[in-house]
Amino acid sequence: MKKYALIIAAIVGGVILGFYLQPLISEDNIYQQIKKFQDILVTADKNYVEAVDTQKLVEAAIRGMLEELDPHSVYISAEDMKKVDEDFQGSFEGIGVEFDIINDTITIVSPIPNGPSEALGILSGDKIVKIDSVNAVGISRADVPKKLKGPKGTQVAVDIVRSGSKEIHHFVITRDKIPLISVYGSFLIDGSDIGVVQVNRFSATTHKEMMEALSDLRSKGMKKLVLDLRDNPGGYLNQAYLMADEFIQGGDTIVYTKGRRPEFDEVYIAASGGEYEDIPLIVLISAGSASASEIVSGAIQDLDRGLVVGTTSFGKGLVQRQFKSFDGSAYRLTISKYFTPTGRCIQRSYADKDEYRHLAGRLELEEGSYLDNPIKKIHGQIAKMNKDKDPVKDKDYIKFDSLPIYHTQFNRLVFGGGGITPDFIIKPDTINKMSRDIRSKNMFFEFANNFIHGKGSYIKDKYQINYLDYIRNFEVNDDIISDFKKLAEAKGVVWDDDLYKQDQDFIKIAIKATVARILWNDHRSAQIYAALDNQLSKAIELFPEAVKITKLR
Repeated sequence: MKKYALIIAAIVGGVILGFYLQPLISEDNIYQQIKKFQDILVTADKNYVEAVDTQKLVEAAIRGMLEELDPHSVYISAEDMKKVDEDFQGSFEGIGVEFDIINDTITIVSPIPNGPSEALGILSGDKIVKIDSVNAVGISRADVPKKLKGPKGTQVAVDIVRSGSKEIHHFVITRDKIPLISVYGSFLIDGSDIGVVQVNRFSATTHKEMMEALSDLRSKGMKKLVLDLRDNPGGYLNQAYLMADEFIQGGDTIVYTKGRRPEFDEVYIAASGGEYEDIPLIVLISAGSASASEIVSGAIQDLDRGLVVGTTSFGKGLVQRQFKSFDGSAYRLTISKYFTPTGRCIQRSYADKDEYRHLAGRLELEEGSYLDNPIKKIHGQIAKMNKDKDPVKDKDYIKFDSLPIYHTQFNRLVFGGGGITPDFIIKPDTINKMSRDIRSKNMFFEFANNFIHGKGSYIKDKYQINYLDYIRNFEVNDDIISDFKKLAEAKGVVWDDDLYKQDQDFIKIAIKATVARILWNDHRSAQIYAALDNQLSKAIELFPEAVKITKLR
């Protein structure tokens, strides 16, 4: 029965969900429910027509149990926990490269700065053909990390084919701790005093990374800031608090949480002395901005600290705590809800979890300003959305009177219950089918890498010491596009000149930005992509409004 004792121990951990903190009193007898599960599991193991994987059954039961609670209470297997820990601790141990599989071969997109691969001279575009003397051509994407990652101090040997060289380059790489960067772009808008900082998640190092980026931009003349949290799914709440605290005056509430148990109730108050409390500020958000991103943008909006621009955010107002199990797995349990300074909980309804995952319940409005008197504008739009819908039968029918309305510090109207609705709604541009096909085949990197080592080899000598010269003066001309078209057609893309004309700016910028990523880094690439970012461009035009709000304080 030893096996069953271990299984039941796991179930107790999943069912009680933090029982050790304080005994739970319930109308149901929890021990009877555990006994019921035990009986079914033991009976299935003994009597099922085929051999039973009891671990698989237990994990499925835990997943189902947590799924019954809410979409964000989840089970994480021991294997998946390794990746989760890397993403949110902000580092992993390995050789320090970003890679892709191109033509069945591991291709280095870029060596990570200050990592062991960069130190040995491994370059963007290098192709790994052997790992520890074993052929690596044809390896699956999922198997690459298994071969290249490993404990700090261990070694792995790789054979590399390099464009322009006939010899095989052999490297023995000593693995090291590699930082995972959450601030993936920071730059000044060329010719201005506007800085842009782009953050893709809230990991353990995000606040530190942001402060380093802001310090660098300020030294270059930054006087205004766009904080880009689009498609940032969140992460650590304390990192969201630390980020917001840099912009918000001491004594203001940034966020607070309320749970069923009082020990989960917390209030996060801004400390005095933030370095950027007076800088004119715009926060960019999107439907993919969730959780910690919504905490930051909600605080900025509620306290009239800056403008929130973009599209309505995801709408996740639940706080999870992670509990580890004895076997290395873990589960996240929703322990509280968080509220913005005005008392908004922006959590969407998840009664229908499938619709929830498809973003139902967000207040998706037309483009324009919602700074002044938004009620009339929204009322008309909701009437349009509800046209021909039955208020009883149709789940997406919006009842205007049920929209939670709140007032910001300076008495502007904002809405709760369905994400953070921006002060200015600006929708992103889209690309056509041919461009999506090109991007999905990762052709921009393959072409840029070939170009740099072929016809474009002059670029490195001409521009590498001055990337601003490259940004301002290098043009993706017709000859380059002609070669790109040949590669696209060789890869099975049906090239249509009319579709190309529709998206030629996107294709040219993508080529130019990818070349910059190979020669410099992601920050330089992001700066080039900014030229094509209509949300960012329109947001920058709104800085007079952001300045007005800043001066109100």
